[in-house]
Amino acid sequence: MKKLTINQWAEEDRPREKMLEKGIGALTDAELLAILIGSGNRDETAVALMKRVLASCNHSLSELGKRSVEELCDFKGIGPAKAISIVAASELGNRRKAADLVERGIVTCSTDVYNLMYPVMCDLATEECWALLLNQSNRLIDKVRISSGGISETTVDVRCIMREALLKRAVTLILCHNHPSGSIRPSTEDDKLTSRVRQAGSYMNVNLADHVIVCDGNYYSYADEGRI
Repeated sequence: MKKLTINQWAEEDRPREKMLEKGIGALTDAELLAILIGSGNRDETAVALMKRVLASCNHSLSELGKRSVEELCDFKGIGPAKAISIVAASELGNRRKAADLVERGIVTCSTDVYNLMYPVMCDLATEECWALLLNQSNRLIDKVRISSGGISETTVDVRCIMREALLKRAVTLILCHNHPSGSIRPSTEDDKLTSRVRQAGSYMNVNLADHVIVCDGNYYSYADEGRI
């Protein structure tokens, strides 16, 4: 049986036409992604192809966002251009989440830190350490990547953190790093870093308010645990 193209489907089943008629919210994830890639392969429509891709990610857009261009190109019908479109869309989604909190500008708790940094860190395959710099009203001055490293650790120079805090005239800082392993449990090195930064900050009148470990869907806060 000859395969139907999207243009040969019933009009209500075509993603673009369905969006115009029923609104963007009526489209499934696979249909939205099909609009991005535009076409499928000889055996599948764009929608069927993206259903298969999503199935390989446990139907999770978060998991899809972690796929590299090379990994997406392993699927028949997805070349570099289509893969780049998917990766770019995932990154835009992450940036929108981060922008919402940045526009509000105030960081008052560990949940705010998680909501701000999860879009930045959720797709990282290696550890990164960031410093959030706040003024006396807890308004975010800047967020700065301090270091990036391997799968299980990254080397952090406390002097770099203090330098950024002083240059931006921050009175409060919050450390944040990710655990690609998915474990929120702090390591001995995490504890040592927290202690060193807190001590250095006390000498320079920069308060370490928290150190948050970000994982996919969860986080650990030293402040919430009473360890700062």
